[in-house]
Amino acid sequence: MALRSAVCRLLVNPQRCAIISASRSQGSAAPAQKAKVQFNWRDGLELEGQLTEEEIMIRDSFRDYCQDKLMPRILMANRNEGYGCAGTSYVAYGLIAREVERVDSGYRSVMSVQSSLVMHPIYAYGTEEQKEKWLPRLARGEILGCFGLTEPNHGSDPGGMETRAKFNPSSRTFTLTGSKTWITNSPVADIAVVWAKCDDGKVRGFILERGMKGFTTPKIEGKFSLRASATGMIIMDEVEVPEENLLPKVSGLGGPFGCLKQRPVWHRLGFTRIQFGVPLARNQLMQKKMADMLTEITIGLQACLQLGRLIDAKK
Repeated sequence: MALRSAVCRLLVNPQRCAIISASRSQGSAAPAQKAKVQFNWRDGLELEGQLTEEEIMIRDSFRDYCQDKLMPRILMANRNEGYGCAGTSYVAYGLIAREVERVDSGYRSVMSVQSSLVMHPIYAYGTEEQKEKWLPRLARGEILGCFGLTEPNHGSDPGGMETRAKFNPSSRTFTLTGSKTWITNSPVADIAVVWAKCDDGKVRGFILERGMKGFTTPKIEGKFSLRASATGMIIMDEVEVPEENLLPKVSGLGGPFGCLKQRPVWHRLGFTRIQFGVPLARNQLMQKKMADMLTEITIGLQACLQLGRLIDAKK
């Protein structure tokens, strides 16, 4: 009875009936068509909109340069800390590296080694004399450097490093013995930043110069990829290194790891390979793999941008 009474009161109330009628009318109408949002897979998180005008200008300038001039040349790009360097932000440096990478990763390897793995440790761990001696010429590309960490038996694990540096108190020199392998630039480098274990078991960095007795850099031939950059070994047969070539401001694993953290494939196989009469990319499983890949790449680019901002802010 109570329910029937409530229904009767509702039906005889013209205002409520009008509301119900309007609601039914809206519900029966065809839903309005929403504009379809076109996903931009090239810039999934709209990185372009997060860049400053200066950063876009720098990026575009280097894009044109890389496309037109890079193939026969090697580009050197470095952060300004004085010493005749370029004066760009870490974000701009990352944008430059991305454009170089777009042409060929071999070029980017040369650039990254020169700036992040050779110039950075000299600047961060070296003396003022070492900075003045090496950084201006490295920045201008007058000399080329390489970074010696990876070893034949231990890869890039400094904990298992076999290269040894023995200090000679009488001559104030270090005797380096050991080998490094898969070293970008080593066959053509003028100097090498090499990491070795000292008598106390701590890993230290040394600057080796071309021409030092016992210091050789044989080239590795027949690489499958990265052919635009020279790769080789560093052989140290009792190389005498003066004490002034020791990087004094770091010891332990923090040295090489501090360099490696400074460095940051999408291909057309899925679109060109035909399987069962259709492109491989038409397969839903492949689409998921490529979507996952694009997601990781996009997140990585966003992380690189944020990391560059944090480094520029000294956080």
